[in-house]
Formats: sequence, C-alpha cells, structure tokens
Amino acid sequence: MATEKVKVLIIGSGPAGYTAAIYSARAGMNPVLYSGGQPGGQLTITGEVENYPGYPKGVEGPQMMMDLKEQAERFGTQVRDGLVTKVDFSRYPFHAVVDDTHELEAEAIIVATGASAKYLGLPSEQRLMNKGVSACAVCDGFFYRGMEVAVIGAGDSAAEEATYLTKLCPKVYLVVRRDEMRASKIMQQRVKTNPKIEILWNSVTEEVLGTDEVTGMRVRNTKTGEVREIPVKGFFVAIGHQPNTGIFKGQLDMDETGYIKVQPGSTRTNIEGVFAVGDAADRVYRQAVTAAGTGCMGALDAERWLAAREHETVPA
Repeated sequence: MATEKVKVLIIGSGPAGYTAAIYSARAGMNPVLYSGGQPGGQLTITGEVENYPGYPKGVEGPQMMMDLKEQAERFGTQVRDGLVTKVDFSRYPFHAVVDDTHELEAEAIIVATGASAKYLGLPSEQRLMNKGVSACAVCDGFFYRGMEVAVIGAGDSAAEEATYLTKLCPKVYLVVRRDEMRASKIMQQRVKTNPKIEILWNSVTEEVLGTDEVTGMRVRNTKTGEVREIPVKGFFVAIGHQPNTGIFKGQLDMDETGYIKVQPGSTRTNIEGVFAVGDAADRVYRQAVTAAGTGCMGALDAERWLAAREHETVPA
C-alpha cells in the first residue's frame, strides 16, 4: 500500500487534539487526526464538567468531546479511528504508522496523546468510577461539598488535593501507604497542621464500598493488621499520572516521568516541526481548558513553522 502524504498529522484527540485540529483546519492545513486508544481522552470517562468556559449549566464529558469533534470536522479535519503505533522523526517528511499497518508521511506533527491517571487497580474502584471515585479533586471536588472524602497518595499531588478539598469538605482522610510522605516538606507541613485532614499512616485501601455510589472505604493498617470501614462519599486517587508518550521515547526529549519537554512559551519540541500539546507535555495543570489552550498554540506554532519553511524553500 502506498504511503499517504498529509500536511499536518495530529496524534490523539481530547481537548488539546481537537482544538489543534480546529485551528489547523481553519488555517487551511488539512489536518488528519487519529483519535488513539481512548477517543476523546480522559474526559470520555468523566461525568459532568462544570468548569469549562461556555457551558453555564455544565456538560457531560463525552458530550463535550463529541461537540469538539464535530467542530473540528466542520472545518475539514479528517478525524479517524486508529492508534499511531510507530513514528520516525529522523527523516523528513516525518513517518508514522497507524495500527501497525497504514503508513503516513507528514510535514508537521502535533502530539496530543495526553496522560492517564494511575489507579489502585481495585475492581470496586473501577466499578465506582465517576460515582464517587475520581482522580481530580479540582475537577470533581465541588460535587462533594459538605461531605467527608478520602485522598489516596503520599506525594505533592495528594497533599495538594487533600488541602484543596478541605475548602469544600468538613473531613478529609489522607491514606498513606508508609509511615512517611514523599511530598515536599512545605506540603507535608500544610497537611499535618490542617485540622480537617486525618492522615492514616501505614494504610492501604482494600475496597471502595458502595453499590451505585461510593459510601465508604475499607482500609487496612499494614503494621497492626487492623481493618476499618470508614464512611466517605468521595474517593480521590492521587498516586500520579502516566503520560502516553511511550512511542516517542528516544526521539523527543522528556523529563524523568515521560512528559515531553517543550520550549518555554511554545509547544516546540527538540525536533523542528514536531509540537507537543495538552497533558502529554503538562505535568502541572492537567485541565481541559489548559489542554485546549496549548492545542491552539500547537496549531499556530505548526502553521508558522510550515510557512517559514515554505518561504525558505521557494526559489528566489
């Protein structure tokens, strides 16, 4: 099969990918977007989204992604199902393979593969996803205003989530596996001195309780063996995120956890013509609105890069 040639290839969907597609298509760059293994990204497994501008009554995550997809297609984006399984940035045009079979050449590539929250792996946790189980207190904490909740984790993210939730909730249990936290000293201090936070040291969650919604958690102390059932309405897992950037290792510069490094104030990577947007390059904010913002930036960066390159190659 002949190699397909495209101007702009967008790898991944979600707010970043779809926004990049909208801007690229409006600029006449005829983008082709492959939606990846989880079309629409993390928001497709998110319930109601209330903090994205333009939806005064809130919107269900999957519906929001359908809206963005439709908007991208309206301007001419080819949105395709499929997973990019291999890339080669060492030659130009860039080379990509979809589902190990379809080959493409692209003049510019926008990486929007996102990141996935890590979970404990409990069957009850998966069953109650978006029914009290969440990996984002900033996104979902509002729904548990006035209720007791739990945060699982021991790093800065867990400390930040627990602290944030104390603004909304009367009691926050912080479940820490060991007898110490990995969080920075200042974050530990904030957690330990907050009267609304109870730290459960040397503790692991054995089960999230509830049938149709979270009603509590069963926690075991690894030192004493004591098992407690604690009533909570929200169960927030804050044990980290894993960026979906494995296929780019060895080609794009990344930090120690796999987030793609971009040049400050831009979406440019270490490879000219390859741009990274959304949660694949953002280990700090990880919000739909910030992902969409960098998607816009990626499209503009790609447009300007391609225009400059075409100008340089035009004969005098």
